[in-house]
Amino acid sequence: MVIILVLVALLNLPDAVSGRVKDALREGVAPLQQVFSVFSFRIKEAGTALRGLGGAVRENREMAAELTRLRGYVRHLREVENENIELRNQLLFSRRSERELIPCEVIGRDISGWWHSVRLWNGRADGVETNQAVITSDGLVGKVMDVSAHTSDVLLISDPNCRISVRISRTGSFGISTGRGASLSGEPLCQLDFIDKNSEIRPGDEVTTSGLGGVFPRGLLVGYIENVTQDESGLYQSAHIVPTADLGKLAYVFVVSEKEDPAEALLRQKEEMESELEVAVP
Repeated sequence: MVIILVLVALLNLPDAVSGRVKDALREGVAPLQQVFSVFSFRIKEAGTALRGLGGAVRENREMAAELTRLRGYVRHLREVENENIELRNQLLFSRRSERELIPCEVIGRDISGWWHSVRLWNGRADGVETNQAVITSDGLVGKVMDVSAHTSDVLLISDPNCRISVRISRTGSFGISTGRGASLSGEPLCQLDFIDKNSEIRPGDEVTTSGLGGVFPRGLLVGYIENVTQDESGLYQSAHIVPTADLGKLAYVFVVSEKEDPAEALLRQKEEMESELEVAVP
């Protein structure tokens, strides 16, 4: 009631008096209005900042997703580049080779032993047959041991069941290379036995296939001598071979499909007989 009476009295005051009252009210209320205005402006700024912060968070999330996508794309491009380089090198090797080669892609490995065998996406329909040599541009990989219509399994030279008649290029000495699996560091191992005890073998000597046995053509690079030891019997020497082909990173290989020349067959038989005599006579 008091407030109503005051309002009624103010409305009925003379203009000069009501003007002064209104001026006084405006002057009194003005500081409060200023404080309220500043406070409202600050709240509005804070709201804008919060909305901007939310936008920044969303923008950062989108940028992180884009960065992840771009990094994956770059990795893919690098893989494609490396694959193209490898394919180019293999193609050049295939063109330079005088042998008839079947290009093959490696699609799997034997789970029972990383160094034992690999599976190829090529088989009988592509001309692959059992007991054919398998190589890369770096050297001998192994031999085909099983073939289906469109796949084939390759026994690697590091497998204990893989035995190869080899020849040391510098001295002409013969021997038998046998796989020894992999070392603790993951490197494939091969051991060369039955080397003539009087032959001067040195670390670094080149080891190639001898052509004896009829499976591996003559002259395929196997690896290099790492060290030489004398057999306990004293009848022959042994050595460790470091394979030149990287058996742990096989992606593409070649199957050697050439047929043995009759003259080469006669030479092989002659050398095989000489090798048997060399091993038999200490």
